[in-house]
Amino acid sequence: MVKSLKEQLVNILTENKILTAEELNRALEIQKQKGGRLSNILVSLKLVNEKELMLALSKSLHIPPINLSKLNIKPEVIKIIPENVATHYQLIPISKIGDNLTVAVSDPLNIFALDDIRALTNYKVKTVLSTEEEIKETIKRYYSQDAGEIIKDVIKHREAKVEMVTEEKEELDTKTLLEMINEAPIVKITNMLLNEGIRRQASDILIEPLDKTMQVRYRVDGLLQMGETPPKSMHEAIVTRIKVMSKLNIAEHRLPQDGRFKVKLETKEVDFRVSVLPSSYGEKLALRILDKSTLLLDVGKLGFEEQPLEVLQECSQQPHGMILICGPTGCGKTTTLYSVLKYVDSVEKNLVTVEDPIEYELDGINQVAAFPEIGLTFAASLRSILRQDPDIIMVGEIRDYDTVDIAIKAALTGHLVLSTLHTTDAPGSLVRLANMGVEPFLITASCLMVGAQRLVRVLCPACKEPYPVTPVLKEKLGLTQHKEALAFYRPRGCPKCNNRGYRGRIGIIEALKITPKIRELILQKAPEVKIKNAARREGMRTLRENGLAKVIKGATSLEEILRVTVPDEPIA
Repeated sequence: MVKSLKEQLVNILTENKILTAEELNRALEIQKQKGGRLSNILVSLKLVNEKELMLALSKSLHIPPINLSKLNIKPEVIKIIPENVATHYQLIPISKIGDNLTVAVSDPLNIFALDDIRALTNYKVKTVLSTEEEIKETIKRYYSQDAGEIIKDVIKHREAKVEMVTEEKEELDTKTLLEMINEAPIVKITNMLLNEGIRRQASDILIEPLDKTMQVRYRVDGLLQMGETPPKSMHEAIVTRIKVMSKLNIAEHRLPQDGRFKVKLETKEVDFRVSVLPSSYGEKLALRILDKSTLLLDVGKLGFEEQPLEVLQECSQQPHGMILICGPTGCGKTTTLYSVLKYVDSVEKNLVTVEDPIEYELDGINQVAAFPEIGLTFAASLRSILRQDPDIIMVGEIRDYDTVDIAIKAALTGHLVLSTLHTTDAPGSLVRLANMGVEPFLITASCLMVGAQRLVRVLCPACKEPYPVTPVLKEKLGLTQHKEALAFYRPRGCPKCNNRGYRGRIGIIEALKITPKIRELILQKAPEVKIKNAARREGMRTLRENGLAKVIKGATSLEEILRVTVPDEPIA
């Protein structure tokens, strides 16, 4: 007697001891009540994972498994099966030799799907096994119209006009530019570039003119990636289109400009902060993507280690003083300060910020945008804010002596002041303040703590792989205090992370609390290395040490920490 498909699957799972009889009966009862594929029910109940199920089917049915993320499928093969059929049956064609078509499937027992494919294509169908999730990702990757196809389609319908612009090599007049930017192709390409940035979860989009071409790059998890690029002849029209969206002066090509605009994507709104910079080959655009849906304003969830987090939380609860967060551009300083504001926010406190520009609009907090062109600088804004009876003040950035002078005076007169500074580490910030002309006794009287921050990429949990740490490496990294065997993780790449091996970023921070010993060294105008040694002896963990703690926990890779931090000198 021929067994049914369900009976075959049940036998495979029980014979391979993947499920117990009780678990199987539970899944079958749910299938009886709600319907659906038994394999999907087992995965949803977490009784088995997709990979285990695939390997069991492969072994029992003698069908080879395949990793779709490693394949490069030819377009002519993809076109054999229409997208709606591939999506309906959850399968995808991967190769064709003669009249044999090889198809990756997640359910090899679905003979109806295979019969339909044979009838549709007139090919002999051979199957290989993959997980449903991998097949979904591959369908999305190959069937969705990508940026390159959009650009090619636009160019095909617009080649004559594009060539005319290239030949002139003159600045187009305002009227011509306005006509160009309202044409469907320019609108379509501009929208595609913005959507691609949001889809990749990029923090920035760079649109850069070169000698004979232009390039589009996306900053994803801190590193730049190349994108599909329109021809150079469209550059000026794309720049003008974005200028119009940002309400900037489209006739000005010689001076830098800054603006912002907002777009709605499905159910969420995304802000774009625009910077226009004149270069020798045209205007360069930098668009910062500010997506509120990805903003995490919770100090406890920023990913900081225990020691710096305790210092940050303790200092932010003080009634007055100054908290400084330092680091390079794009390292998450402002997000950390926003998180501190949310941590201390309450109806009894008056919170005011002055920023240039305002990155995110926060509910319940008064935010002022600095406007240096009309005299509304950080220093001028602070003077006015102090007359608004604030409890907590956030200054976007300390750039000059006037700003730091007023910020320190505000901290000394009963306000909690939060700000950022561009230095590489926490002890260096104290030296930087002294170099700006601040008297040491004012630094010791006002500063509560200084934090130095970086962002590191998080390993994709679906594909990271462990490797043992050798005694030599352990000694070189200063981890000999860990007597037990250690294992680090490295990236591998899978469809979930677009084969990058990383998904998202996490913060690491060194927090230097201004203790009596540190105050004494500041008053003595001690060098940076001496302050750092004293802080480490009192329990401060450096950026490198905080990073290595993340590596030990498997959150990131050693290569990532070595990329963003410098080695620590031995404590004298």
